[in-house]
Amino acid sequence: MARQFDRIEDDHRAFIEAQHIFFVATAAPEGRVNLSPKGMDSLRVLGANRIVWLNLTGSGNETAAHLALANRMTLMWAGFETRPLILRAYGSARLLHPGEPGWEAMPEALTGRIGARQIFDMRVEMVQTSCGYGVPYFDYRGERDALEKWAEARGEEGLRRYWHEKNARSIDGFATDFAPPEDDA
Repeated sequence: MARQFDRIEDDHRAFIEAQHIFFVATAAPEGRVNLSPKGMDSLRVLGANRIVWLNLTGSGNETAAHLALANRMTLMWAGFETRPLILRAYGSARLLHPGEPGWEAMPEALTGRIGARQIFDMRVEMVQTSCGYGVPYFDYRGERDALEKWAEARGEEGLRRYWHEKNARSIDGFATDFAPPEDDA
C-alpha cells in the first residue's frame, strides 16, 4: 500500500495544503527522538523538493538541536477529515533565524508572525504515501490563539530573553545553535 516518490507531486501538495496539522520528527545520534505537532498555518510547499515551515516560540527547541547533530527530518500529515491518507516527507533542513541572510526571502505570511523563532528550510529527498484507513475522523474547529497572545504579552525583548533562557539547549542538553539577532543597543 505504501508508495515512494522522489518529489512532491501536485496531488501531494494539494493534500498537504488542505491539512490543519502536521508533525515533525527529528533525532540526534543519541538521546530522545522528538515528535512535535505543528499548526497555525505555518508551512509552505515552495517546490517539488522544498518545504519551509515556521517554528514559533515554544517550550523547547529540540528540532534545532537535533539538526545540528544529525541533519535529518521527517514531516508527516494524516487525513483526519476526509481522505484516508498518510503522507511523509523525508529530508534534511537548514535553519534560519530572524535577521539572517535568507530570512527576508521567505514567505511574508511566515516571517511577519509574532514569536517567529526560526524557519526550517527542508530539502525533500523522498515522499511516501500510505493508507490512512486506521486514522480516525476528527473535525477541525479552528486555530488556538493562546500562543500568539502569550508571545504578544512577552514582547520582542521578552521573547529574546526566553529564547536564551529556555531554548538554548535540548532536553538532552544538546546546544540548539540558537542565535537570535543582536540587540540594536
